[in-house]
Amino acid sequence: MKKSTIPVKYGVLIALGLIIYFLILALIGVQTNPVFSLGNGFIVAYGLYIAMKKYKKEKSSDFDYQKGFMAGLFTGFNATLIFTIFFAIYVTNINTSFLPEMLANWSSHYHVGVGIVVFIAAIMGFATTFVLTLSFMQLFKESWNPKRSRNSRPVEI
Repeated sequence: MKKSTIPVKYGVLIALGLIIYFLILALIGVQTNPVFSLGNGFIVAYGLYIAMKKYKKEKSSDFDYQKGFMAGLFTGFNATLIFTIFFAIYVTNINTSFLPEMLANWSSHYHVGVGIVVFIAAIMGFATTFVLTLSFMQLFKESWNPKRSRNSRPVEI
């Protein structure tokens, strides 16, 4: 059986969506406002849902919970890795004033460097992927509830 390319393809598409969204926010000048991070969640949620739906359709009768779960995780992890690499390059080379602007919104007595911010962005992406994949698998998994016929009555004990 051939391997599915859906996690790679949709991981790249989700990452591109996140990068474009981030660059649009940067053009407007609101990329440091944490409220706009909600858009990231919607982009990842939509991309993961579509990827998992396509994966289930591709595998049809071969689809099971573990394979669907892994497909969702790999899709989100690919997207997170690509976006994290972009974010690290953006913060260190493209807009070096981004980090001080963003950290000005936080009251912190600790020295926070680029590494910790990039690490936090990656952890947030992985956590979002994990939670959304668990949620969407509830929609895509097969039910274990037995089918009741119209004429059957509940069993009395």
